Amino acid sequence: MLTLIQGADLYAPTAQGKMDVLLAGSKVIDIQPEIKLDGNTLVKVIDAREHILAPGFVDSLVHITGGGGEAGFASRTPEMELTDATLNGITTVVGALGTDSSSRTLSNLIAKAKGLKEQGLNVFCHTGSYHLPAKTLTGSITDDLMYIEEFIGVGEVAISDHRSSQPTALQLAQLAAQAKVAGMLSGKKGTVSIHVGPQETYLSLLHEVSKCSDINLSAFYPTHMNRNKGLLDAGIDFCRGGGHIDFTASTTEYDLAHGEYAAAQALAYCLAQGVDPNRLTISSDGHASLPIFDDTLNLVGLEVGKEASLHQAFVQAVQEFDVAIEHALMAITTNPSQVLGLKKGTIKVGSDADLVLLDKQTLAPIHVWSNGLHMVENSNAIVKGLFE
Repeated sequence: MLTLIQGADLYAPTAQGKMDVLLAGSKVIDIQPEIKLDGNTLVKVIDAREHILAPGFVDSLVHITGGGGEAGFASRTPEMELTDATLNGITTVVGALGTDSSSRTLSNLIAKAKGLKEQGLNVFCHTGSYHLPAKTLTGSITDDLMYIEEFIGVGEVAISDHRSSQPTALQLAQLAAQAKVAGMLSGKKGTVSIHVGPQETYLSLLHEVSKCSDINLSAFYPTHMNRNKGLLDAGIDFCRGGGHIDFTASTTEYDLAHGEYAAAQALAYCLAQGVDPNRLTISSDGHASLPIFDDTLNLVGLEVGKEASLHQAFVQAVQEFDVAIEHALMAITTNPSQVLGLKKGTIKVGSDADLVLLDKQTLAPIHVWSNGLHMVENSNAIVKGLFE
């Protein structure tokens, strides 16, 4: 079966104008202003004249197995379901552990990733967690990245946070070196995902690593950079030094009221400051534990991250903060793909058929394809997880 998407406003993610896009199997095989097929060809035609066709969203940080709750065992968050991603236009997720690497394990992470892949989603993972020395599945970072298909990097390693293991510059430099070499040997990027907490040390440790070693800032991928204006400004300096930064879409009303920027607002702020739009990304932090701490670091509340926040941040960026559609799309498609070394996030002849068809007015996902598999049709999930 071929699928012909007709007359969409194509963003690949840059604007390409009105185009027809032809899918066959798991690939995009043709893009033309008008594609005509033989009348005898078996083809499913999608009228997309009132829609925007974009790459499937790439969510670079999702706790697919749930997170360990900071309020005890009963507060451990649930696992992600397939439609948590697909109904929100997400076709690629990157899973990671966080604070809890005891009751949440790497073996469970990989098993969950493989299960989601069997259902049609693109899934990658990081080895390690918040703490150093890094926990691994095989006994070494090198072997994890070389021999386990889903592992593409390390993280999310915590800095500037009272929940971190308080790593030194030497420890981080050694970790990044291991990840880089493992990536070279396995054909992967070997990026180190960095959880940045609210402490005013910000990204100083990463700058120290770059000064005392051969490790560049680009080896690190700091997330949660929209916690406050001080951290956001530090992120702008980090980008100008050659790095990339990530904003977290999942948040709480408490945090927003106490200085956190919404991800869409942070994206707009950085663009207004002249930051290269290729260096900015947004992730959902879906199914993460979102603890709320007061000024003395006492836990006063706990919420759960949602994958839906990624799409919501995209819409908010475009409709409330006047971010260009292509810049908002880059932050959730090509940019995270390039940082992590994934061949995702673009629409071109020969690319994987990871696509989302958006209503032109509301930007709501109407159709979603992952590797050519039609996952969402007319805003309804037609492929669901086994237990959904």
